[in-house]
Amino acid sequence: MFSVRLIAGAAVGLAAFTSSAVAQNANRPVCAARDVIVGALSSRYGETAQSLGLGPGNRVVELFASEETGTWTITVTSVNGTTCLVASGDNYTVLAQGPEGEPL
Repeated sequence: MFSVRLIAGAAVGLAAFTSSAVAQNANRPVCAARDVIVGALSSRYGETAQSLGLGPGNRVVELFASEETGTWTITVTSVNGTTCLVASGDNYTVLAQGPEGEPL
């Protein structure tokens, strides 16, 4: 549970930071219907949803990743169902969980 919250929190923070960077570096971020984006992440990179959180404006922020390929992608889905890619990379690693209640 801790790692899911940590990753979701990091994803929300990173999404807020990178969405402005994407907007500055390109005319438009890559967006499509959620099922199209999820299908592409799955078929091209073997990525599956690892965690999610609710961001500003009721947008759903998700982290997709593949332990096999090591790739990861952060998406943001708006209330109208449009999903945009906001960040991606490689060397994805699952953090080890400590016992519940253990301080950070």
